[in-house]
Amino acid sequence: MKTRREFTKLAALGVLGAIPFNGLANPLFNSVVDLNTGLDISIFSKHLQFLDYETTGAMAAEMGFSGVDLTVRPKGHVLPSNVEKDLPKAIAAIKKGGSSCKMITTTIENASKQLDIEVIKTAAKEGVMFYRSNWFAYKKEISMEDSLAFYTEEIQKLGELNKKFGIIGCYQNHAGLKIGGSFWEVKKILETVDSNYFGVQYDIRHATVEGGGSWKNGLALLQSYIKTIVLKDFKWAQIKGKWKLVNVPIGEGMVDFDAYFKLLKKYSLKPPVSLHLEYDLGGAEKGKHSITVDKKVVYDAMKKDLKTINTLWKNA
Repeated sequence: MKTRREFTKLAALGVLGAIPFNGLANPLFNSVVDLNTGLDISIFSKHLQFLDYETTGAMAAEMGFSGVDLTVRPKGHVLPSNVEKDLPKAIAAIKKGGSSCKMITTTIENASKQLDIEVIKTAAKEGVMFYRSNWFAYKKEISMEDSLAFYTEEIQKLGELNKKFGIIGCYQNHAGLKIGGSFWEVKKILETVDSNYFGVQYDIRHATVEGGGSWKNGLALLQSYIKTIVLKDFKWAQIKGKWKLVNVPIGEGMVDFDAYFKLLKKYSLKPPVSLHLEYDLGGAEKGKHSITVDKKVVYDAMKKDLKTINTLWKNA
């Protein structure tokens, strides 16, 4: 059960709608999500790694984003090995630039790993509310079922660590062969964790790739676990005689955002958003620290996707 102080902090960040209210006795905390207002959208800092911390915050604010989803991982904006020194510096600079940082993207995977503990502890201390964990791979030496059981226990331990420091972990569903391509895999590894402290970062792009028309079932299955969401788009295209995934701007691909947003509203969900741009932007889409296009190209793409999302949400 959360304290009044914790809920005051969550309310200030506008994230109460993304968190379950198990066991709440005080009706003051039973907030109703206002679905008629816009989404809380952060820009994924992977695509701004050619900028320093303060300029990242300044550009996020100038483009109209509510915050920055900061990469705290190898080759990221903040290196995990320097997290105690650099994360406070990064968040202070982002705030100085006029933005905020309520979520980070990490490679956290083990509650016994000292570096993972330091990232969680430092992030929580700096007011970060959510982190995305690493993805888990099936272990070759044991069965798939035993692998899922192993990671279910790992997630439970991370949840206990999160509770200790006051932060929420998120596992992203992700297309491919790692754990998370199937919605049922994600549900399985969350079976025993305290859902107040570990849940899902739901990615509709990856859900559509793997789920086809059944992504709605996946959303129904995982909706009570959702803490944050990722928005991006794609389409299938034939390239040199082979069908391949091609990432495209929001609204130009196969993701049915109208149906998705309608369902989020049906479930009274309006979680914090991380916007990803994985189509060609001169290397910015891959997190390059040096890009081959003018910065304005990147900024214009971000503003266009942001505007499209806001329109789609409003009309859903």
